[in-house]
Amino acid sequence: MLRVFALALALLCLTSVAQAESPATEPTTTIEEVLQQLRSRSFDDKAAAIDALAHSGHPRADALLKALQDRRLLLDRANDRIVLGERADGGWRLHDPLSEADLGTVESRAAAPITINNRLRRQIENLQAVVGLNNPDAAQRRAAATSLIGTKDPDLLAALRERRAREDNTSVAAAIDTTLNTAALYSEDSDLNARLNAIEALSGSLEPTVRNALRSRLDSDAPSERKAVETALKRIDARTARYQTADTLFFGLSLGSVLLLAAIGLAITFGVMGVINMAHGELIMLGAYTTFVVQQVFPQGHEWSLLVAIPAAFLISGFVGVLIERFVIRYLYGRPLETLLATFGISLILQQAVRVIFSPLNRSVVTPEWMSGAWQINPVFSLTFNRLYIIAFALTVFLGLLLVLKKTRLGLQVRAVSQNRQTARGLGIRSDRINALTFGLGSGIAGVAGVALAQLTNVGPNLGQAYIIDSFMVVVFGGVGNLWGTLTAAFSLGIANKLLEPVSGAVLAKIFVLVFIILFIQRKPRGLFPQRGRAAEE
Repeated sequence: MLRVFALALALLCLTSVAQAESPATEPTTTIEEVLQQLRSRSFDDKAAAIDALAHSGHPRADALLKALQDRRLLLDRANDRIVLGERADGGWRLHDPLSEADLGTVESRAAAPITINNRLRRQIENLQAVVGLNNPDAAQRRAAATSLIGTKDPDLLAALRERRAREDNTSVAAAIDTTLNTAALYSEDSDLNARLNAIEALSGSLEPTVRNALRSRLDSDAPSERKAVETALKRIDARTARYQTADTLFFGLSLGSVLLLAAIGLAITFGVMGVINMAHGELIMLGAYTTFVVQQVFPQGHEWSLLVAIPAAFLISGFVGVLIERFVIRYLYGRPLETLLATFGISLILQQAVRVIFSPLNRSVVTPEWMSGAWQINPVFSLTFNRLYIIAFALTVFLGLLLVLKKTRLGLQVRAVSQNRQTARGLGIRSDRINALTFGLGSGIAGVAGVALAQLTNVGPNLGQAYIIDSFMVVVFGGVGNLWGTLTAAFSLGIANKLLEPVSGAVLAKIFVLVFIILFIQRKPRGLFPQRGRAAEE
């Protein structure tokens, strides 16, 4: 008996030692082992690795799946390991997949992207969506639910139902409902009442996949279902048309803001000084080229280069404007035809100078990251950031100029000279100096307009010619010399142009607008808001 007790005690000690030396549970697959499994030639093995990676809970799992999709997850052949990579100098710059530490650069043949097929791509997208459904961020959960619209996968639908049961965010719940209702239309197992309820719930959705799902039921054997689908599609079409109108109005406002920037400087020189400046477009062009030059001087600073380009363009175009006024315009006051011809000649000189310095080829300006992309309001309506910023910028320039003219000594003198030049001279105002500063101010604002236009189109010698006629139309239509009239005319003509384009085309739309302005000027020669004082008398 003593011997048995001693043997049992020995076995107990050995078991305790073994438990202390080994883990309590069987070892689980590590993230490194999952990555190594991706090296397999079998797509089934890769599918298993992708599934394990998605469900690993590792903080780098989503980034690694995205890198696999983008062909940035590589096999480093020299060191026989899985790494992250990006193209650099004809080779690959490698990074550790977990720590992102720099592993140096290798030749192109020393590393190769992990190969996946379309089935694995769909698997990754679906798994990312499922993982996204449990993201703490409601916007990410909503995006994940929306990305699954149209899926017929039972597992994904089960995950959506499970998430819907505990979802407390209204927008996320609505996105999940849309996905589940769309699946009900594709399912042959759903009864008629379930499909009718789904059709009613989807009648306000603007998702393209929803529209396709509804159309797939137009050949249903049930007349009530066909009628419900037709009604739902009509509602969707009506709602889409409203958002398309809103999109047209937005583009009209953005075109109006461009016209405002291009015309507001001309409103000063033409309205205050009575000078028909045909070189105004070239002053806009100089501002655009200034933006290009600033980006060439600071090639890595395009994110903040606009902060340098705006004042630089104002100063350069303003300085050129002062030179034009001092050496040409001052000798031609009161002779509008000679002024027109002289400034037209100056415009040709500036165009040719730009061709000699920069070549006749168009130049592109890099748009900063914060101006790229769009604010997606719904699937059929989005607002591009660059146009939103330009609208805000145009209004800021307008208000700044208004404050200068209303609240500063220079503005007071400019208004005095514009209303009665002889009386202003009698009061001691140096009208020649005010003329030069006014022309420089208008030219500087034209340069600022060039900075904005450089974000929308290529920079070239003929950039200004595209806006000079429109600028004169805006100034004349709004009332010569009246800033509020210029603002109203710019946005009115921009919106009218965009509303006419879908019906008549871009060229005919411009012709219709021009004809309207001619007829309007016949009725009201001084424009919408006629100026008072000397300009009105003359």
